[in-house]
Amino acid sequence: MARRSKIFDSFAEAVADIPDGSSIAFGGFAYPGVPFNLIRALLDQGAKGLTCITNGTGGAAADRMPDIGMLVENGQVAKVIAAFTAPTRASDRIPLTKFVDEGKVVAELVPQGTLAERLRAAGAGIPAFFTPTAVGTELAAGRETRRFGGREYLLEYAMPVDVAFLRAWKADSSGNLLFRRSQRNFNPIMAMAAKLVIVEVEEDFVEPGAIDPDEVHTSGIFVQRMVKIPPPPEGLWPGRRPERVLKS
Repeated sequence: MARRSKIFDSFAEAVADIPDGSSIAFGGFAYPGVPFNLIRALLDQGAKGLTCITNGTGGAAADRMPDIGMLVENGQVAKVIAAFTAPTRASDRIPLTKFVDEGKVVAELVPQGTLAERLRAAGAGIPAFFTPTAVGTELAAGRETRRFGGREYLLEYAMPVDVAFLRAWKADSSGNLLFRRSQRNFNPIMAMAAKLVIVEVEEDFVEPGAIDPDEVHTSGIFVQRMVKIPPPPEGLWPGRRPERVLKS
């Protein structure tokens, strides 16, 4: 019998059937909107050969949260597609750099706006588009360009993904999502681009209709699985209360 509820009891249950070789989009920008608990669960689940689509992989912070860099270090990642494939400061060192230098992981650098538009295009059913971003750079070498109105544009393809991991502030039991402030970032467009959307939710689930339709940022039609983030134990991840993470 098909499962009717979108609400899962645990993060482990929500990610249990993600297969090797999956392409996974991870919401978030720095800390806001990052699905830390789902990343932790995927680390424990162990799927390998993953393609990770993300703004950045993390790994440079001293008080490090579960991040994509940990998936890289755990040997689970084959490729990373990101707007930041290197640290923003030369003094920082992120796990991805070492694995790319050693030839263990492929990194594809995509300009941030292009990354967002490739995901949005996938959700909108647009197979490809032209953009002036990256024209004349190494990223455009050997790729198709065309001129429109006297300006050169680079062809970019939509980026559909198998799974999206998101983090929302509020949700109703039908999967309608509300993101808090900058938490929204990549999350709504990643939901549109993915076949399977899994969301960790900060507040208790409410009944359908309890969220004003004008405040719904992602419709429940895009969401298949949700897990409520329980309160953390005393002292867990001090100083990061808005980004609650459970130990495995």
